[in-house]
Amino acid sequence: MDDSSYCLSQLTILGIKYHPTLILYISTIQLIPNQTTVRFYYLCAMNTFQDLGLDARLLKGVEALGFTTPTPIQLQAIPALLEGNRDLVGLAQTGTGKTAAFGLPLLHLIDIQKNYPQALVLAPTRELCVQIYNDLLNFSKEMKGFDAVPVYGGASIMDQIRKIKKGVHVVVATPGRLIDLINRKALDLGKVKILVLDEADEMLNMGFKEDIDFILENTPAERNTWLFSATMPREVREIAKNYMTDPFEITTESRQKGNENIEHCYAVVRAKDRYAALKRFVDANVEIFGIVFCRTKLETQDVAEHLMRDGYNADSFMEI
Repeated sequence: MDDSSYCLSQLTILGIKYHPTLILYISTIQLIPNQTTVRFYYLCAMNTFQDLGLDARLLKGVEALGFTTPTPIQLQAIPALLEGNRDLVGLAQTGTGKTAAFGLPLLHLIDIQKNYPQALVLAPTRELCVQIYNDLLNFSKEMKGFDAVPVYGGASIMDQIRKIKKGVHVVVATPGRLIDLINRKALDLGKVKILVLDEADEMLNMGFKEDIDFILENTPAERNTWLFSATMPREVREIAKNYMTDPFEITTESRQKGNENIEHCYAVVRAKDRYAALKRFVDANVEIFGIVFCRTKLETQDVAEHLMRDGYNADSFMEI
């Protein structure tokens, strides 16, 4: 009989009332080959990061960031991944804390004494790539000697190669730039033991299917693969089927749901009155923190300059 695992939403199958801080572990021990199987069920309450079994240095990093209570995806993923030597499929929307869900156990399993890439994290965009890289650095501030590198298009590839040659433990990459480094033989993935595919569905939507196949084929077959996705279309299922071994699947209650605490307001105005209308919205919500999306880079800069000139704390961010 195969090993089995249940996610939180499946607790009711066993007659146990669902509770967000309960984790169920099911282990299998085969006493006689192909004949006898004994299962042990462990049910424990986990309310803090200290309960999850993380390295004390990571706990200090998490505490410094002000995190106290793990999110549902973190509660399910972290204990499972800390066991090591298992593949995982995590279904969770953006904003559910999945970077920590895979980032903390990844850092826990890294051997700082071995100064070569031991983990690879793939992300669909350079913005997410940089965000994951920064999160890993924040989590690992107490891990002396740890280093990582973000590799993505639009930045100097020579600077990235120099950083890799100095020695890093984790590479966070977008598919295109990573393949460029592999083809240049500037990056050796032969000792990677953990491969993370973050926002796998988004990568496939962006046309990275062949790139993902190439990358997976250029990493060790005995690696652990952790796949995170908001949805599970056929293409993502195929990746799990072709490149993962009996993956443990977890999901969160917020899957496929939008945020329920968002109020939508709009106003129909002439183009020349849009800025005045924007200020009305801002003035009506004095504690607002917001993002204003504009059509062009020029318009983005223009709106930001007007807001700053009118005394608002604003800035512009544009893709280069």
